Amino acid sequence: MNSPLRADYLIVGAGIIGLAVARELRSRFPRADILVIEKEAGVAFHGSGRNSGVLHAGFYYTADSLKARFTRDGNRLLKEYVKAKGLAINECHKVVVASDESEVDGVRELQRRGERNGVEVRVIDEQELAEIDPNAKTTQIALYSPSTATVDPVQVCHAVREDLAAAGVRFLFGHGYLRRQGDSAVVTTGGTVVEAGLIINAAGLYADRIARDYGFSHDYTIIPFKGIYLKYTGADRPVRTNIYPVPNLKNPFLGVHYTVTVDGTVKIGPTAIPAFWRQNYRGLEHFSTSELVETIGWESRLFLSDSFGFRGLALGELKKYHRAYFTGLATKMVRQIDTTGFNQWSRPGIRAQLLNTRTRELVMDFVVEGDRRSVHILNAVSPAFTCSFPFAAWVVEHHINKEQQP
Repeated sequence: MNSPLRADYLIVGAGIIGLAVARELRSRFPRADILVIEKEAGVAFHGSGRNSGVLHAGFYYTADSLKARFTRDGNRLLKEYVKAKGLAINECHKVVVASDESEVDGVRELQRRGERNGVEVRVIDEQELAEIDPNAKTTQIALYSPSTATVDPVQVCHAVREDLAAAGVRFLFGHGYLRRQGDSAVVTTGGTVVEAGLIINAAGLYADRIARDYGFSHDYTIIPFKGIYLKYTGADRPVRTNIYPVPNLKNPFLGVHYTVTVDGTVKIGPTAIPAFWRQNYRGLEHFSTSELVETIGWESRLFLSDSFGFRGLALGELKKYHRAYFTGLATKMVRQIDTTGFNQWSRPGIRAQLLNTRTRELVMDFVVEGDRRSVHILNAVSPAFTCSFPFAAWVVEHHINKEQQP
């Protein structure tokens, strides 16, 4: 085993959350020694690099939630960052449409949430919707979000990493978390021991497992959901703006929608298909017997008990592997579309969704646990990318005590 490394702060995970926490720490403590370890060869290999790149506005969430505040502020902060760095951004906006009269009240509810959260939203009629996107279709009214935009999430993560490296933050790639050693050290998968004043767990899909090594995440486990998009490859541009359905606000998934990416590509999705292990992207890639047993065990219990409507969710999501069914869901939101143009599957991503094992409910908001030796970010799910900068500031402010500061 190599000689121990030392750091004031050790961050596990180089996704957007780990990078944002390192950025906030560097801003507040310019003399601190900060080390980020990452099991992959670079940043944003998993959720942070496989998401849609949408900068959400913040109108889906109840006013008392962390997501409401951080999405609103994060949208502004990330826009300022990408523009200052000269990174790509597509300010393509967003509409939420009602498929029939039963969803009109849902549009109104989203308007109320947005206004309570201080987000710029307004209800528009069918005529104004046609001016924003002639192909979008709604019943009576729709919700318009002018602050929604899209960026390239991988490009953003690489830019933050470059900033951090220039500011003296160290990175150790190819070194994931292996185990805890004593109260203040971590052994990496590369055989290195890192001694740290504070260990910050931003490990995404594996955050709950690391947290248990430190006595946390008693009532939580991560259930992986696979998200895939279908890209449109036709010569035309079928929609101008992001078009979303009215979601079921009882679960954290937003339904199949149209996304206009940073380069103008149109895609529909994502799925939210229950995965069988944590990095179950395709085939037997990253297969783990222990993860399969654990994940199938929980999914079976949720299916049999139909907790939070999991049975219907799972069966409905599995149907989306059938392209005709998947594209059919998207046709309800537009006047016309050549569904055969959606013929290229995107690179799949896995949503690290936290489950409360005591109540058997999906956790809707961010969860952070910790003490003076370790901090564990357990539920950094969508829209965590949008929320990352203000969320990181909140983590540092509320979970890193004065005695932990160098």
